[in-house]
Amino acid sequence: MNYRDRITSNPDIMLGKPVVKGTRITVELIIRKLSEGMTVDELLEAYPHLKREDILSCLAYSADVISREEIIVAT
Repeated sequence: MNYRDRITSNPDIMLGKPVVKGTRITVELIIRKLSEGMTVDELLEAYPHLKREDILSCLAYSADVISREEIIVAT
C-alpha cells in the first residue's frame, strides 16, 4: 500500500502534522485511538468519511517514519 496517496502534510492544516487527505484527521489521532483499543470498525463508525485504506495508510506511514529513525547511543 502506498500511503502517499492518502496521507499529506500542509503547514496550513493542523500545523503541518500528517493528516488523511481531504480531512483534518491526523495520523497521530488514528494511531492513538488504535493504541487505546479502538477497532478499525469503531473508527470507521466514529469518522464515517474515513475509509479502511485511510487507517491502513496511517499505520504504513507510521511504520515508515519509525523505520527511518536513528537511535543515538550516548557513550
